[in-house]
Amino acid sequence: MKKKLKTVSKILGAIAIIVSVFLIYVQISYKKQFKVPATGIRASKDSAVVARGKYLVMGPGHCWNCHAPDGETNLQSGSKVGMIGGKEFKLPFGTVYSPNITADTVTGIGGFSDEMLAQAIRYSVRHDKTALVPFMSYNGMSDNDIQAVISYLRTTRPVRHKVKETTINIIGKAVVRFVLKPVFSEPAPKPFIQPDTTSEYGSYLATSVGNCVGCHTQRDKNTGEFAGSKFAGGYQISVSDGTFTTPNLTPDSATGAIVKWKAADFVQRFKTGAVYPRTPMPWKSFQTFTDNDLKALYYYFNSLQPVSNKVTVFQQKVRD
Repeated sequence: MKKKLKTVSKILGAIAIIVSVFLIYVQISYKKQFKVPATGIRASKDSAVVARGKYLVMGPGHCWNCHAPDGETNLQSGSKVGMIGGKEFKLPFGTVYSPNITADTVTGIGGFSDEMLAQAIRYSVRHDKTALVPFMSYNGMSDNDIQAVISYLRTTRPVRHKVKETTINIIGKAVVRFVLKPVFSEPAPKPFIQPDTTSEYGSYLATSVGNCVGCHTQRDKNTGEFAGSKFAGGYQISVSDGTFTTPNLTPDSATGAIVKWKAADFVQRFKTGAVYPRTPMPWKSFQTFTDNDLKALYYYFNSLQPVSNKVTVFQQKVRD
């Protein structure tokens, strides 16, 4: 019996040593650096390029919703403080804070090169070459649109606002070390995309600019991975007085939310804005979509394979 206990003790001791060594390794190596291709993208002072960037950042790209600390609470009225960063994202492996993307040279992006900013958008890689938590969905954005975004951000009013440091636990550090990597968009992003009303351009807007696919697809709450058919809805978002479930955007005759709409109806819906006060849909930003961009989205959604998925958009919380 003593011999068996001694053997078990040795095994447990060996396991403890292995686990300890592994945790120490994770602790000292989790900030893994990556080498990604240069984009060659540089900011422009051309007024048309800057205007395009403003449209993308404040409208379809809705960047301020995450990069303003009041972006969630003022979602339907607009940020009062701007894109100074600091919005908190509590995750199972730690707490992430959105960065300050004003042109401030100390606490914002003013001290970063155009290439650093372009690589963050294109590959989800920081200026220090470590991988970003892939919140952003702009990896497939064209070169000319990334240029426009950077060009506009360079013109924003610098705001000195130091954001809290992201904190992650040991599980998070293991995820960063072994799972988190740069994002390479498939197919490869195009150097230039000309806006039009085609379904192809609508696909670009829905997946690489507006991130419609990110909310209108069922996703795993723990990993963020897609768990359902794209654009078929079903992703649930809790708010203070209930739960929103994203609608099915595919042209299913029975369950498609927009299947009976005409293009003009789709455009008007966006111009109308929020119906539910606490809706997670960034209507304030999306109200600035041009009519042509909205038509492109409409034609794209109607070109999708129909998927049957009936959802209830809003369920009121039952009071005790």
